Amino acid sequence: MKRIVLLRHGESTWNKENRFTGWTDVDLTEKGIADAHKAGELMKEEGFHFDKAYTSFLKRAVKTLNCVLDKMDLDWIPIEKSWRLNEKHYGSLQGLNKSETASKYGEEQVLIWRRSFDVAPHALEESDSRNPIREPRYKKVPDCDLPRTESLKDTIERILPYWKCIIFPTLTTEDELLVVAHGNSLRGIIKYLKNIPDEEIVHLNLPTAVPYVFEFDDKLNLKNDYFLGDPEEIKKLMEAVANQGKKK
Repeated sequence: MKRIVLLRHGESTWNKENRFTGWTDVDLTEKGIADAHKAGELMKEEGFHFDKAYTSFLKRAVKTLNCVLDKMDLDWIPIEKSWRLNEKHYGSLQGLNKSETASKYGEEQVLIWRRSFDVAPHALEESDSRNPIREPRYKKVPDCDLPRTESLKDTIERILPYWKCIIFPTLTTEDELLVVAHGNSLRGIIKYLKNIPDEEIVHLNLPTAVPYVFEFDDKLNLKNDYFLGDPEEIKKLMEAVANQGKKK
C-alpha cells in the first residue's frame, strides 16, 4: 500500500482575522503552531513515516511542515518547495475581511469567490504592490505564469502539472509522501483524485491542520481516503470554515 497525506497549514494570523489571504505571506498563530504539532503527533501515533515532503513557497505552509516533521522526528527527510502549491490567488480581495465583504456584496457572491469552480475575484492592477512579479521568491517564474487573480479552475491548472509530473510519480519509488499546502490548492488536488464534479466542489471545506489520507494500491489506483481524527470534531471544523464567508 502507498499513501499520500494532504495537510492544510495551521491557523494563520489572517485565518484568525477572517481575511482573504491568497498569496499574501502571513505567519502562523500560536494556535496554528500548536495544531501543527498536534497533527505531527497524531500521524506519528498512527504509524506514518514519510519518505519525502512537499510544500508551497508560503511561510504558513512551510512552518506547518517544519512543526510536523519535528514532532515526527523526520526533520531529515527531503523537502521540495514549489510555487505551484501556493494558495489560490484572491486578487483584489486579498486582505479583506470575509464577513465584512459578505455584508457588502452578499453571502452568495462571497461563496462564489471562495468556493466556485470557474469564477475569479477581480484581478490586481499591474501597479499593485501585491503583484507577485515584485517578489524575489518568484523571480524564476515567467511573468505569464504568475497570477493576478485565480478561480479554482485556474488553481488546478497551475497545480496539476506539478502533481502529475513530480509528486505522484514519486510513489513508484517511495511509500509515503506528505504534502502541506493550502485550502484551495489542496481542494484542487482532491477534486482531481476523487473526480468531484465542478458543481459539487463548492461544498468541500478543508479545516486547518487535519491530515487527509489517500491510500493507493501498488498500481497507484486510489483505494481509500479518510481524515485522521475524531469525525465529530472534524465535522465542526469544516462547518466553521464554511461559515467564514457569512455575515456577522
